[in-house]
Amino acid sequence: MGVFCNGFSLFLIACSMVVVASGSFYQDFDLTWGDHRAKIFNGGQLLSLSLDKVSGSGFKSKKEYLFGRIDMQLKLVAGNSAGTVTAYYLSSQGPTHDEIDFEFLGNLTGDPYILHTNVFTQGKGNREQQFYLWFDPTRNFHTYSIIWSQQHIVFLVDNFPIRVFKNAESIGVPFPKSQPMRIYSSLWNADDWATRGGLVKTDWTKAPFTAYYRNFKADACTWSYGTSSCGSRSSSSFSDRAWQTNALDAPSRRRLRWVQKYFMIYNYCSDLKRFPQGLPPECRRSRF
Repeated sequence: MGVFCNGFSLFLIACSMVVVASGSFYQDFDLTWGDHRAKIFNGGQLLSLSLDKVSGSGFKSKKEYLFGRIDMQLKLVAGNSAGTVTAYYLSSQGPTHDEIDFEFLGNLTGDPYILHTNVFTQGKGNREQQFYLWFDPTRNFHTYSIIWSQQHIVFLVDNFPIRVFKNAESIGVPFPKSQPMRIYSSLWNADDWATRGGLVKTDWTKAPFTAYYRNFKADACTWSYGTSSCGSRSSSSFSDRAWQTNALDAPSRRRLRWVQKYFMIYNYCSDLKRFPQGLPPECRRSRF
């Protein structure tokens, strides 16, 4: 148990006691592909993924989760990262899977990364929002978080909300709420589309490309053999969790507006050419 403090009182709670899982990468994750390109070191406190011309690499969480807050610090591929994608996401399995995505699209040296977000429900995505970041994500570690509750999904960068996807089942929009998901990450070559629509290819003379991970935390309900660690959804152990709060507070809404005004570069809810028959129904609802 530790003290979890929000710098600007996200969800109306400035500092509260919560139980979090923040062990070592050895305990929490499996290296799933890439052979020696995926590594855990520093006593389990640091993980790296690398990509070369032969292969990328990846890992996944040992546990499955059904609602919660997931935090991970990443330091992205430095220098000329064009053509590379560092993906960090939650996903279930199967053709009707649910998924909550962060994808970091590499770029030429000096040009900004693009942070690509998406939400899949019942196997369908097409809900992309993209952002530039207000810092260089390759120089230092920064925290990328997902809050997933029955009411909404919130994407956060250094505790700044950048996107909210609200539960709109009342108007017929599926929402991920029944399929437990694992945490995944991978570093892979996507130079057919990742940088300027595939115009800029990966420069393999700069390989290997490496991204670093640390300070994983999960304040979340784990799922095992059909049972959630939170027990009954009406129980106090479930309802008292900070990430269950239904709405952003006023400072958080201001920060969300700031990010979306100055750093959002694509929003599917504004792409009228893509949806000539009308925007998806969730786009007509309040962002907050």
